[in-house]
Amino acid sequence: MDYPFHRPSAVEVPPVYEELRATCPVAHVRLPSGDEGYVVTRYDDVRTVLADARFSRAATIAPDAPQLTATPPVPGSLFTTDAPEHTRLRRLVSRTFTARRVQDMRPRIQELTDGLLDEMEKAGGPVDLNTALAFPLPVMVICELLGVPFEDRDRFREWSDAFVSLTAHSPEETTAQRQQMLGYLAELVKRKREEPTDDLIGALVAAHDEEGSLNEYELIVMAATILVAGHETTVSMIGKCVLTLLRHPEHLAALREHPEMLDHAVEELLRVNPIGDGGPLRITLEDVEIGGTVIPQGSAVLAAVCSANQDPERFPGVRDNEFDPTRAEAVHHVAFGHGPHFCVGASLARAELQIVISSLLQRFPGLRLAEDVESLELTTGMMVHGLTRLPVTW
Repeated sequence: MDYPFHRPSAVEVPPVYEELRATCPVAHVRLPSGDEGYVVTRYDDVRTVLADARFSRAATIAPDAPQLTATPPVPGSLFTTDAPEHTRLRRLVSRTFTARRVQDMRPRIQELTDGLLDEMEKAGGPVDLNTALAFPLPVMVICELLGVPFEDRDRFREWSDAFVSLTAHSPEETTAQRQQMLGYLAELVKRKREEPTDDLIGALVAAHDEEGSLNEYELIVMAATILVAGHETTVSMIGKCVLTLLRHPEHLAALREHPEMLDHAVEELLRVNPIGDGGPLRITLEDVEIGGTVIPQGSAVLAAVCSANQDPERFPGVRDNEFDPTRAEAVHHVAFGHGPHFCVGASLARAELQIVISSLLQRFPGLRLAEDVESLELTTGMMVHGLTRLPVTW
């Protein structure tokens, strides 16, 4: 069985997950690299893989480790370290993403959103919501947070696509794009060292120069990691979450009448709209039994968050990826992961989704799809699945 699995349309998760949860919860697969591995599909088992130290991210950079793609992962990042290195690196950025800090950022996120919606309204429908809102907003936010010039967005958009590529880029293309991005950030770090700034990269430079708490390479890789992860995922989620609401006008109307329901509805939107099929690859450090299957030491393992969030054992009544904004269990989703690698930017992503959806509901009460849903497509060959376009009118 080849991974990733086939998606029938832009609004369906691979149907094979339902079969695997029922009959083969730990499935042996062939990865895009050609290496073999395992995909874990049940909710409880996925949480185990995400949190258990026997499933290592650091081991993915070992020379003989099986790989997800033909291009090895970048060492020294939040995605390729375990404790204590991961704990040290995470501590340096976690204070930037605290609930209080994100709360303080909300007025600025609202201001940026309103500006984009002003331009969208001025242009008139139909418009591609991806181009008008879903892409520029997260990029603006992460650029301001990091201290990266927004005018360079098209450059790092291309670079970041290579970072999250499964098969869309050749190994040579991926390596070249990564090196260009790291070189760009190295120059940016140099400028911030000469002229200190009050942003996250400025803080990381100070952590390097004054505290010695990370080296120059870690500093640059950290900036790249946050720049890529901080906008790629949110860009895809905005489009897919809005599409889900547009496909359920009755729920859209209910949210407009009862805005206090929005925060919980966002949790359900996160549950039904997976960023991708699985999370970053892990390697077993010893033989591990999970879901009745013994996974040998040194094996590649993917925790299928996509499948876990559809598991009827944890989300009773779920069928056909049904969206129900009142579902009480929605808050237990694993869209942001679980355990020590839980998404450090989860609070920021939630804030952006809440602000975008509430603003669209207020500004465009007649918002609707401008084309049939069957014409919409997801990006392919990527770890992050986003809509290629989302035409809307009002």
